Formats: sequence, structure tokens, C-alpha cells
Amino acid sequence: MSGLNALVIVAVVVFVVVRQCSARRISDDRRWWILPGILLFMSLREPGLTDPHREALSAAALGVELVVGLVTGAGWGWTVRLWREPDGSLWSRGTKATVFVWTGGLVLRASLYGAARLMGIHQGTGALMAALALTLLVRGGVTTWRARQVAPAYGGAADGMPSSPWKERV
Repeated sequence: MSGLNALVIVAVVVFVVVRQCSARRISDDRRWWILPGILLFMSLREPGLTDPHREALSAAALGVELVVGLVTGAGWGWTVRLWREPDGSLWSRGTKATVFVWTGGLVLRASLYGAARLMGIHQGTGALMAALALTLLVRGGVTTWRARQVAPAYGGAADGMPSSPWKERV
């Protein structure tokens, strides 16, 4: 059964990375923080966020896991390519660097999990969920900040604005 679970995890990771590396239109959705907020809330409600038998080591492992999530999210947000199409729509696509950030984050998380197990620390799903929430939150924040910096496409309308200040709005 554990081999099947590992296969499912690998398939999900490959799906996420492939999806991130394909061009996707970015909407003007200001709710990018809701899913990470829900995940963070759920992780804090989850019993066993830290191991009650090894509180200090467990809290340190959780802290390192959160730092890895923070760095992975920032790297993910910074490595995504953003551009505007002539119609003014904003698009994104992950790059090879995005794949390396994802892979590095996964390797670090697996290494942390293995090190914690060797030290006898039991980590529940809450720690993984909190780190994932932080990763998504930081990625969304960095990508949103970067998206606001993307200039309108040359010769096209962006956000309903005319491409020339002398043209009237429709």
C-alpha cells in the first residue's frame, strides 16, 4: 500500500509541476490568499502539529519546515514568467527554474521528514499542511506583486485603458 501512496504522490507532484509550466491566464482575482488561509487554519486545528513527547525538537523541525515552505514559495513566485498579451490579459508560465525550485523544496521536505523520523519525532499532517499553506501564500503574494509591475503590452489595451492617452475609452 505504501508503494501505491508513493506513486500517487509522485503523480500529483508531476501534475502540479506540469500545470505550472504551461501558460495560464491570470485573472484579476484578489482572493489568492483564501486557499492558503484555509489550509493554515486547518493545520492549526489538526492535533499533533508538534510531537508531545519531543516538544523542543518537534517545534524546531516545524520551524525549519516553515522556512523551507517560505523559501520554496518565494522561489516559485520569482521564477514564474509573467507577460501581457496584446489584448492586455496577463499570463504566467513556470520556467525550468520553477521546476528546480519545486524539486529542491520536495527534496528538502523529504530530507527533513527523514531526519525527524530518525530523531524519533512524529510529525502529523498539520506540519505539512502549514508548510504548504505558507508556500502557496508566499507564492501568491510574490506573483501578485510581480504581476502589478508588468507593463501593458505595446499597442494593446490593458485593464480597459486605451493604448493611447488620446484615444477615448469604449
